[in-house]
Amino acid sequence: MTFEETYLNDNILDALYDMHFEEMTPIQERCIPEILDGHDLIGVAQTGTGKTAAYLLPILSMLDDGGFPKDAVNCIIMSPTRELAQQIDQAMQGFGYYLDGISSVAVYGGNDGNRFDVETKGLKMGADVIIATPGRLLSHIRMGHLDLSRLSFFVLDEADRMLDMGFSDDILQIAKQLPSSHQTIMFSATMPTKIQQLAHTLLNKPVEVKIAVSKPAEKIQQSAYVCYEAQKLGIIRSLFKAGELQRVIIFSGKKDKVKDITRELKHMHINCAPMHSDLSQAERDEVMYRFKTGQVDVLVATDIVARGIDIDDILMVINYDVPHDAEDYVHRIGRTARAQRDGVAITFVSEQDMRYFADIERFLEREIPKNPLPEGLGEGPEYKPVAPRKNTRGKGGRHRNGKGGKPHHGKGKKKSDVKPF
Repeated sequence: MTFEETYLNDNILDALYDMHFEEMTPIQERCIPEILDGHDLIGVAQTGTGKTAAYLLPILSMLDDGGFPKDAVNCIIMSPTRELAQQIDQAMQGFGYYLDGISSVAVYGGNDGNRFDVETKGLKMGADVIIATPGRLLSHIRMGHLDLSRLSFFVLDEADRMLDMGFSDDILQIAKQLPSSHQTIMFSATMPTKIQQLAHTLLNKPVEVKIAVSKPAEKIQQSAYVCYEAQKLGIIRSLFKAGELQRVIIFSGKKDKVKDITRELKHMHINCAPMHSDLSQAERDEVMYRFKTGQVDVLVATDIVARGIDIDDILMVINYDVPHDAEDYVHRIGRTARAQRDGVAITFVSEQDMRYFADIERFLEREIPKNPLPEGLGEGPEYKPVAPRKNTRGKGGRHRNGKGGKPHHGKGKKKSDVKPF
């Protein structure tokens, strides 16, 4: 389906033409009509599927069509991190190129001490669209810098990451400031119970759209070590002794374990740095900058960086523990083998994680090779996959009568590669 077959207005279509967008991705094809029709929506889709455009395009089209207050904030887009907020802001500038009457401001904090003042000035001048991290937006609300009582659109992007980072209370406090008539749109890469509960709280009879998770890239060489918890550091010591490893991410599901792993790696004289939710935004920015520029060889992280941050030259991903969701496994190892490069993904499977790893193998429809433990570590536990557990997760229209009243017909545009935001 092409963008011209929707009821997106001409100004949006002109911008898409300039950006060489024509064919919609599956998430865009299913979400754009529903959002234009005014439905609350929850979309379950991984990074790279084009979800940013799936909500930005219909919202910008409706704002440009008119009928919304000129002296009010009309749309809030919540982002878990500064990096994602910046990406959304860049997409906003591209899609909104021909929208002279639509203003926006990004509110996400950072290292610059003057930034809060700049944000405050932008908010007081008025903005149709605000792209914000939860804590920063709440600070501005508490200081009286903006009024959300006439808001029309409330978007939560990567909602699962926001909850993982402890923003649940902030989101609920912001939601209390909103009018009952607004439209809520939520996107999440996964659909655990906590996301279902949040959706039930915030959304009104939502349409649910789920796009199947893609399998990992074929270029990723996947393997596993079946081991006891006490053997994991010995495996890492052996891996790093075998070669001068650089551009490595080690994932763990718990921030306390990330801190412990980092401390042990430093004792091994491995050039590493931690990334977890206890760090301030400024500290996370500094760590990511040092890792991207090669000043740090190994990043030890929770799932904060499993999605949404583009680093193209990661050579190896190590899962220190097994993700409890197959989709999280795909997101983690998807940090490597990008931009046509090869990559390696190694997972440590302890006795208590065997059932989760078996779930991952079933999802991938393949058995992941098991490596022998390095010499001197002794025997590991026997790998005993268990029977599949019952899946209790959630299941994965019409067009608005808007400006023009019919699909936009073209300008002789040629098909081009889709470049999803």
